[in-house]
Amino acid sequence: MQAHTRREFMFVAVGVGTAASVRAVAGNAPALGAAVNVRDFGAAGDGAKLETAALQAALDACADRSGGVVLVPPGVYLTGSLQLRSRVKLHLAHGARIKGSPNLADYPVRVSGFRSYTDNYTDKSLISGENLEDVAIEGTGVLDGQGAAFEGPYKSRPYLLRLVKCRGVHVRDIRFESSPMWVQHYLACEDVRLTGLTVRSRVNHNNDGIDIDSCRRVRVSDCDISSGDDAICLKSTCELPCEDVIVSNCLISSNCNAIKLGTESNGGFRNIVVSNCSIYDTRLAGIALETVDGGALRGITISNLEMRNVGGPIFVRLGNRARPIREGDPRPGSGSLREILIGGVHAVGAGPVGCSVTGLPSASVEDLVLQDVRIEYQGGGTSADATREVPELADAYPEYSMFKNLPAYGFYIRHARRIRLAGVRVRTATRDLRPSLVCEDVERLDVDRFEGAVDADAEAVARFNGVRDARVSHCRSLGPARAFLSLRGSKTSGIRMIGNDLSGVASPVIQGSEVDAGVVTSDSNS
Repeated sequence: MQAHTRREFMFVAVGVGTAASVRAVAGNAPALGAAVNVRDFGAAGDGAKLETAALQAALDACADRSGGVVLVPPGVYLTGSLQLRSRVKLHLAHGARIKGSPNLADYPVRVSGFRSYTDNYTDKSLISGENLEDVAIEGTGVLDGQGAAFEGPYKSRPYLLRLVKCRGVHVRDIRFESSPMWVQHYLACEDVRLTGLTVRSRVNHNNDGIDIDSCRRVRVSDCDISSGDDAICLKSTCELPCEDVIVSNCLISSNCNAIKLGTESNGGFRNIVVSNCSIYDTRLAGIALETVDGGALRGITISNLEMRNVGGPIFVRLGNRARPIREGDPRPGSGSLREILIGGVHAVGAGPVGCSVTGLPSASVEDLVLQDVRIEYQGGGTSADATREVPELADAYPEYSMFKNLPAYGFYIRHARRIRLAGVRVRTATRDLRPSLVCEDVERLDVDRFEGAVDADAEAVARFNGVRDARVSHCRSLGPARAFLSLRGSKTSGIRMIGNDLSGVASPVIQGSEVDAGVVTSDSNS
C-alpha cells in the first residue's frame, strides 16, 4: 500500500479571535476553505458553561468548506466529546485550554467500527475520530481531561484523544494534562507524526502517555512525558502488526514503564527504532520488550538511552499468556521474539531486581545483542537470591519484577539462542552476593568484553547452567573474586575462554560434579 499524500495546512499567528484575525488565517490557508474561529460559533471561552455544541459546529463547518483551520483562541473551553473531521487542523492558540467535562454523561458511547481488544477498555473519548484523512491538532494550548473527577472501571473513564483507522495524522506542540485513562491512543493509523508534545498525567489509573497500537509509519519525537502508567507504549491489539515506528529525542518519566512494546502483542511488532532518549524516575522498566499474546516481535533497534532511577533498565520477555483478541477466538500460540539490538544504554540508580532476557523451554528468545551497556544497580541481593530457582510463569502478566530478585544482579538470561553481550559493564552501589551474569539454557552465547564487580563472598562473576557452545573473550572482574566463571548443569558443553584478564580472580573456572571434564577450552587467558 502506498503512503497517502498528505496536505499541509499553513497557519500564521492569530490573536484573541476577532473577525479580522479569522480572515487573516483564511487568507493564508491553502485552497481548502476558510479558517474558522470557535468564537464565531458561540464559544465564550470563559470556562463557565458547556461549549460542546459550539466547538463541534466549528469543526463541522470547516470540514463542510473542504477543510482548513479551526482556531481556538486563548480562554477555557469546557466541553464533552468532540469529533474531529478530515482535512481539518484544530489549532489551540497559546493560552487556550480545552477542558473535559467532569460529567460522564457528556461523553456519549461511540463503539469503533474497527474492532480490537481495546473494545474492552473504552467507548468514550474527549476528542476522537475514525476513518479520517489529513487531520491535525497543533498549537501551544492545553488539552485537560480533568481526570481526577472520574473513578471506576475502564469505560467509566474517557480517553483524552483517540484516533482509529486514520491516515495522515499530525499532533504537534500540544500539552496533554490529567487524562481520566489513556492520554492518547492511535489505533490502526498510518502516517502519524507526534512531535513536541508534553504530557503531564498522573491523576488516575491507566494514564499511558502515548499508545501506538497496530499502526504503520509512525514518528514520535521531541516529546516530554511524565505519566502515571506506561509513557510510550506500542501495542498490537488486533491482527495488524505495529510496524515502521521511530521514537527519538524524548524525555520520559513514568510510574510504570518508560518505553514498552506489549503487553498486547497479537499482531506483532516489526521494524521499530528507539533512540536518543533520557529516562528518569521510572518505577518499573526503562525499556520493556514483551510478546505474550502470540505475534512476532522482530527487527527492533534501541540505542543511546540514558537512565536514572529506574526499576529495571532492560526487560525482555517471551511468554504465553495467549489471550485472544475477541472472546471465543482460538488462543494464539506463544509467538516469537528475535532480531533485537540494544546498545548505548547507560543507567545509574537501577533497582535490586536486575535485568532479564527470558523465553520459554519451548520458545527461545533468539538473535539478541546487548552492546555498550553500563549499569549501576542498587544491590542488596543475598546468597539465597543467588541460588534460588526461578519459576517459569509462562502465562503470567509480564513485568520486570515478575520473578522477584533474580539470581544475577546484572543480567539473567534463560531459554535463549544466539545471544551476544559486547562491552557490557555492571556493578552495584551496595553489597550484593549474586553473580553479575547468570545464563541458563542458552545456546550459542558470545560474551565479549564483559566486566562485572562481585562481592568477595559471591560464587563467581558469572554462572552458566545448561549453556551450550559459548565463547567468553576479553572479559575481566572489576576487583577480586572467588572465580570468574561457575559452570553448572549436565547439559553445559563447549565453553571457550579466550584472552580474558583473570588477574585478581582466585580460580578462573569452577564447576559442579555433574559437568563433564574438559568442557572448557582456554586460549591466552592471563
